[in-house]
Amino acid sequence: MAAVTFVALMGAAGFRATPGVLIVPLQNEFGWNRAVISFAVFINLVLFGLTGPFAAALMNRFGIRAVTVGALGTVATGALLTTVMTAPWQLYLLWGVVVGLGTGCMASVLAATAAGATGQLIFLPFLGWLAQNRGWRSAAITVGVAALAVVPIVALFLRNRPADLGLRALGATDPDTGPLAAGSPIRNAFRGLGLGVRSRDFWLLAGSFFICGASTNGLIGTHLIPASMDHGMAEVTAASLLAVIGVFDVVGTLVSGVLTDRFDSRWLLFWYYGLRGLSLLFLPYAFGTAYFGLILFIVFYGLDWVATVPPTIQLARKLFGPQNFTIVYGWIFAAHQLGAASIAFAAGAVRTFFGDYQLAFMSSGLLCLIAAGLVLRIVRTRPSEGRGLSTPAEAAAYT
Repeated sequence: MAAVTFVALMGAAGFRATPGVLIVPLQNEFGWNRAVISFAVFINLVLFGLTGPFAAALMNRFGIRAVTVGALGTVATGALLTTVMTAPWQLYLLWGVVVGLGTGCMASVLAATAAGATGQLIFLPFLGWLAQNRGWRSAAITVGVAALAVVPIVALFLRNRPADLGLRALGATDPDTGPLAAGSPIRNAFRGLGLGVRSRDFWLLAGSFFICGASTNGLIGTHLIPASMDHGMAEVTAASLLAVIGVFDVVGTLVSGVLTDRFDSRWLLFWYYGLRGLSLLFLPYAFGTAYFGLILFIVFYGLDWVATVPPTIQLARKLFGPQNFTIVYGWIFAAHQLGAASIAFAAGAVRTFFGDYQLAFMSSGLLCLIAAGLVLRIVRTRPSEGRGLSTPAEAAAYT
């Protein structure tokens, strides 16, 4: 199951990384400015985030395999149809709505960082080369074909839980043989939201994770490649820089997981957000130092890219309990994607109206420093878990 998920995520990394590769080619062919193109990324990331909580409930109701197969087919359809688009509204519909819904339905599965980073390392330079030498349509077709290629693998080998293979979850003492969750997935998702919004700590976690999205995939993941090209870098080289961030991302996330088991998650997040903020404040100046400054940024920032996830998950689990954690964290993750969507559009608008990305990078860095202060206000002690979201049978499915 781990191998199948890893392969699925490597394919998924292709369409997650594609917007940054397509921005400049679309601008050159159609004459659309970066604000127009970035609005499609905004729609994509908003739907990615808002679909996540409902996707988690759907997976609890219908199983991971069925939802993942449908999501991959949806993404492939949207990516392939973009090759015949001629107007911005078609970009918004296909890459914004269709691909956004597809990726949103895989939001829970896409959390596996190592596979995503490996896919990023493999796909980004190749997609950049295709866009530069064969045209952006070749890159879009490659993404669609890659998504379709993963479908039969997922359909044949992915299982909803270890019990489907007669196994127990790692560390579990009893087999998880209960039925999948009953009831309305939409109702369960909103119950999770209702539980979260009554807690001040939910808002602190969601607010800091909003800034996390605004300083990672919404900004660097979307605009580092076009920003590097603005400074004379070839698209393949710029894509390779972003791919290398994925390598250091794996190291940083693994180390963060170990540290999360040993230290206060609040203080870990304080340092992660603070150091990320400093690196983003440095980035505009790194472009003027040839490659040395960019390499320094890539190593430093890459180690911090997803390091915030393990302590955020740990805090959410402790605050809301294992019965409620899955859906509540889905809404916290939605805040992350709303932050990513906001900065994806805002940075494109900044580049359109001011001619460079400096204001976007500096603003995101300052937001990270604010997030460093927010996380220290989260309570240290674990409250009572209280009642779960659903009936006992349903509650078991969320653990």
